[in-house]
Amino acid sequence: MKLPIICPSCDHTLNVSQMKCPNCTTEVNGDYELPVILKLNRDEQEFILNFFLSSGSIKEMAKQADLSYPTMRNKMDDLIQKINVLKN
Repeated sequence: MKLPIICPSCDHTLNVSQMKCPNCTTEVNGDYELPVILKLNRDEQEFILNFFLSSGSIKEMAKQADLSYPTMRNKMDDLIQKINVLKN
């Protein structure tokens, strides 16, 4: 099951209110904001994971995705801009 991150009613970012340990069933309740990475959509999270797994090489990512370096660089710049907005 995918973690919902956007409210279906108003499109606002959801917060986490409860977590439960599957081992001992301890529950933690509160109102916690999601980390910036979890506020990104699944494709953006995959992009960051692939960047990490390519040792931070945009050139390698472009090669694996069969895209030009400038196209991959633009995707990276767009994601950086989005993360900066989410951080503020």
